[in-house]
Amino acid sequence: MDFAWSAEQKELRQGILEMARGSLNDGLRERDERGEFNREGWQKCAEAGIHGLPMPAEYGGLGLDALTTVGVLERLGYGCHDNGLVFSINAHMWTVEMPLLHFGSDEQKKRWLPRLCSGELIGGNAMTEPASGSDAYSLATSAEKRGDRYVLNGNKVFITNGSVADLLVVYATLDPSKGASGISAFVVEKGSPGFSVVGEADKMGIRTSPMADIFFDDCEVPVENRLGAEGDGVALFTHSMTWERACILASAVGAMDRLLETTIRYAKTREQFGQRIGKFQMVGSKIVDMKLRVETARGLLYRAAWLRDQGRSIFIDAALAKLHISESWVRCAEDALQIHGGYGYMRETEIERELRDALGSRIYSGTSEIQRVLIASLLGL
Repeated sequence: MDFAWSAEQKELRQGILEMARGSLNDGLRERDERGEFNREGWQKCAEAGIHGLPMPAEYGGLGLDALTTVGVLERLGYGCHDNGLVFSINAHMWTVEMPLLHFGSDEQKKRWLPRLCSGELIGGNAMTEPASGSDAYSLATSAEKRGDRYVLNGNKVFITNGSVADLLVVYATLDPSKGASGISAFVVEKGSPGFSVVGEADKMGIRTSPMADIFFDDCEVPVENRLGAEGDGVALFTHSMTWERACILASAVGAMDRLLETTIRYAKTREQFGQRIGKFQMVGSKIVDMKLRVETARGLLYRAAWLRDQGRSIFIDAALAKLHISESWVRCAEDALQIHGGYGYMRETEIERELRDALGSRIYSGTSEIQRVLIASLLGL
């Protein structure tokens, strides 16, 4: 595996980095306080091609392979300090665009993908329910076919982009007696009869990524909005989650790299007891550990993407990447904060926000515990 970037890839990565640094960070502290989504930043990222990185050109995307895509997202995470904005973009790409591309009809792809790539539409994924989190397929939301439409009833919680989404990929059960095999997926558009959004979640971290609860009260969805065949819900969700687990934390690798460089600069300039603190073995060891986490996280990320490009199964590689990167991001943010001491605890250094944002990565897209269970099962345990 050769992960050296070509001249074209380097140019694209550098262009995204410069765009992120130049236009995505202003006013972030205030947006974080208010829990405010950066719609202008969303559109700038779309104009730079980020929303359509892995989408075919015929639908308005750049048609990039998985490895190039995660490489670009890594640079986005390095330059953009707004982890919430990046998280919303990832949710939009991996849980809406990707299942539409692989399971959607030609009409569905033409209808929605170009506008999702352009940023005109914002997408979200509605799977989690009050009683089904890690036990994802124990759904209570129901779908009943009535003539030329389905009628949905139920409640979804913790829905990323829920309050700003123009369309959601919603999972519901047509036949509870079939268990997971009775689940189907539907594209539900904002404004559909019986569709309502309730409030916005007041979160600890990634506060600039909007999250809300969704209710379906005899919500009518046209038959042509079903995504895939009836009963395809598990296959669709598994496909989507494999992409998401492999790629959603590409930007976190960039954020970790940024934290590492910030911490090295501080350790080289901050003096205590007559010498730079980087000369103290315990401080130096923490920075070495940060460097080790960045490089191993990048290696797992690139490997999973490369294997996907080779057409190989990446179930275990995606889970390994998700587990290791999320845990490493938290540990790097903790070490950066500890080395900065009281300054790291202050909001102006942005390190405390990085830690708040990182902590959520051990929960979304499958908790660290679930990743370990999945990996163990794939090892035959």
